[in-house]
Amino acid sequence: MEYDQLKLDQQICFPVYAASRLITKAYQPLLENLGLTYPQYLVLMVLWETDSLSVNGIAERLILNTNTITPLLKRMEAHGLLERQRSSEDERRVIIKLTDKGTELRHKAAEVPIRLMEGFSGSDLSQNEITALKETLLKMIELLK
Repeated sequence: MEYDQLKLDQQICFPVYAASRLITKAYQPLLENLGLTYPQYLVLMVLWETDSLSVNGIAERLILNTNTITPLLKRMEAHGLLERQRSSEDERRVIIKLTDKGTELRHKAAEVPIRLMEGFSGSDLSQNEITALKETLLKMIELLK
């Protein structure tokens, strides 16, 4: 028996995993200029959309566990990008708010997605294909949640 179903090239997980790692790697030099890591960039994008979110709210949006995101938020607080405050309504709940430094970084970060997409220009991937891929991945994420 060949076990074709176990060949790496037959899996959906590997190209998604490999593409994710390579995209993250492509972001790295762009984010280094801002003093950010990719996970920090994701947190900031969530907060730029909706400031003053709970740790749980950020974790849900990024599809992460709170125990994964809490150390990240503490490091970002130490860098002056955000502040953590206990909710006045529920002491167990921690609210995350951007600082002025975190808010101001948005203007500089606006170039990041543009520069990343420029890396695809001249390739065989069209903007329509990239958009279709993103939409398909979003559907897959919703199915798997």
